[in-house]
Amino acid sequence: MTKLTVTTAQQWLDGFAAAIAAHKDYLSELDTPIGDGDHGSNMARGLTAVQAAIDGQDFAGLKDLFKAVAMALISKVGGASGPLYGTAFLEMAKLGDQDADLGHLLDAALAGIRKRGGAAPGDKTLVDVWTPVVEAVKAGSLTQTVVDDAVNSTKDMVARKGRASYLGERSVGHLDPGSVSSGYLFTALIATGVFA
Repeated sequence: MTKLTVTTAQQWLDGFAAAIAAHKDYLSELDTPIGDGDHGSNMARGLTAVQAAIDGQDFAGLKDLFKAVAMALISKVGGASGPLYGTAFLEMAKLGDQDADLGHLLDAALAGIRKRGGAAPGDKTLVDVWTPVVEAVKAGSLTQTVVDDAVNSTKDMVARKGRASYLGERSVGHLDPGSVSSGYLFTALIATGVFA
């Protein structure tokens, strides 16, 4: 069982924000052939808002922290990503006061994402990253390889959800941008040392 503390969660979010800032142009490039071309700029705007909401704040618990993150993402990130990432953190906020187990928190987040977006594994969405990552966290075996393999698996999939689904077979050969940004989220989580 891996417990998440407020301090570690803040480190995680800072790392995620830094990764999004560093790769925002790449994320938008990925989104150009199969989406609106704005995933990077949308996520960067959202994470800037997240940092403004949490930096220097003394949160009593995970519930308050994750709620602040969710509200910032929902209000600032356009497209499907804002509601999906926002829902993930909102679901974790609901558990935050009673349960700090990372596997349980991420499981609740994934359930929220699936309910909100209606996507299943294999649909070429961020669910394709979240599903194997959450399973690995619950098994105590999350590594960077698990994250990278999950992200890369989306390249050969046919998109069945979102704007990319309009392209059908032509979506094959492109990484899903939401999966790539989710990869940064989980890479940042590993970097906190929470699994060490």
